[in-house]
Amino acid sequence: MSIPNIITLGRIMLVPIIVWAIVSSQMEVAFAVFLIAGISDAVDGFLAKRFNMTSELGALLDPLADKALLVSIYMALGIWGAIPRWIVILVVSRDIMIVAAVIVSWLFDRPVEMKPSKVSKLNTVAQVAFAALVLAALAFGFKPTPYDIILMSLVTVFTLSSVSLYLVEWLRHMSTIEAK
Repeated sequence: MSIPNIITLGRIMLVPIIVWAIVSSQMEVAFAVFLIAGISDAVDGFLAKRFNMTSELGALLDPLADKALLVSIYMALGIWGAIPRWIVILVVSRDIMIVAAVIVSWLFDRPVEMKPSKVSKLNTVAQVAFAALVLAALAFGFKPTPYDIILMSLVTVFTLSSVSLYLVEWLRHMSTIEAK
């Protein structure tokens, strides 16, 4: 168990705290813990790369932590009414589709290598920025317009592009399965 993996596990443990803070209308706490989670993501990535502490476990845990954090925050903010539900459905559906594709690949004994594309990385940045803006606006009582509209548009475009690219790649990968 390396230091980056411990940091990543800590980020996963922050998820319920952020969700609790959102549903309890403790937006300052939610924003602060979200910042801590974001900083921990940068720190674990830096340590893993800089000090050659990358591991197979870390390669699985890091994206899991990111997904748990973003999906949970989007769902909590959607339920709370801070963001439109359609954007929650879009973000969560993308992740469900990707996980389902990975599971189907395993079931057919054709595991697909998951490596994030540039569009997927841009999608994550847009999702984080939008969530951070909404949490900050709720915590500090300011109107996020027009930046919320801009970021929500970027999240929409990158989410749709990302899931489309993953789907095309997955279909290409799975098309090599022979019928029995």
